[in-house]
Amino acid sequence: MGRLQLTFACGDYDRTRGIEDGSVAVDGIDLTYLRLPVEETFFRMARHREFDAAEMSLSTYVSTLNALDRGDQPPFVALPVYTSRQFRHGGMFVNVDAGIEKPSDLRGKRIGMPEVQLTACVWQRGILADHHGLPLDGSTFFTGGQERPGRIEKGEVDVPFDVQPIPGDRTLSEMLAAGDLDAILSPRIPSTFRGSGGPIARLFPDTKEAEQAYFRETGIFPIMHVVVLRRELYERHRWVAQSLTKAMTEAKAQAAARIYDSSALRFMEPWLTLHLEAARNLLGEDYWSYGLGGADRGVLATFLRYHHEQGLSAARRDPEDLFAPESLESFVI
Repeated sequence: MGRLQLTFACGDYDRTRGIEDGSVAVDGIDLTYLRLPVEETFFRMARHREFDAAEMSLSTYVSTLNALDRGDQPPFVALPVYTSRQFRHGGMFVNVDAGIEKPSDLRGKRIGMPEVQLTACVWQRGILADHHGLPLDGSTFFTGGQERPGRIEKGEVDVPFDVQPIPGDRTLSEMLAAGDLDAILSPRIPSTFRGSGGPIARLFPDTKEAEQAYFRETGIFPIMHVVVLRRELYERHRWVAQSLTKAMTEAKAQAAARIYDSSALRFMEPWLTLHLEAARNLLGEDYWSYGLGGADRGVLATFLRYHHEQGLSAARRDPEDLFAPESLESFVI
């Protein structure tokens, strides 16, 4: 039997570079790595299942598990490989004339977001509710394209809070700058944000301190993306889950070693090494961990609670429910 020929759609990351350039082999598999923007990957995989394996929004993947409650099989199986992790306080922006001095001032305001089910927005709404006294029904939410009109949800949503679409010819970024929205929650910086002196400001002016305080309080470094396999591929070749998880873990380990090489900086950041050391001191040595060990189970449990509370999951799931069992175990010598 020859090697499997598989397609894998994923972003451009240091932690996946070894998979893309072939320096990390995937046992039994020849991968065609398609380097695509995350929005394109998510849309094409969720809507048309175009790839054998792909990076996917954690929220989108969890939403596909609602099929289980209808007695159906979900279309994907996930691996505990977190291609994206990111604190999200820095993705909350306000109009400077909206009278918002602190997060609780968002009560009663008009808040935009690209899609209800975006992982970043699930985290942001949960953080505001849990830590800043802003209940889900405390504001009116609006969805639509952030930089181009016409964005739609990747799947049907039915949530217990007020959500309305913005006009079809407008964008979140220009509506925030014009004062037609009071705030937006987003994984991307709005194009109309100009920094100090402009019409838009961050909700948390000292974003780094807010995010570090959040970590010190909760131990959570939010997980954004997982890697998924099409279910029919997984059912035919269950060994693929372990092969790809093992290779992705090795590629991440190699990236971590490269980025800490101080002989020549890999990125145009003069204090990169010092920032890495500071991150390790606060977050721990393996702060970009894969799997369900350490704090990762608690991170996922918090997200799954948010997902259910926000009406995106019919049932509240456990972290172990998310992943191919073969990807959670390995042999020991």
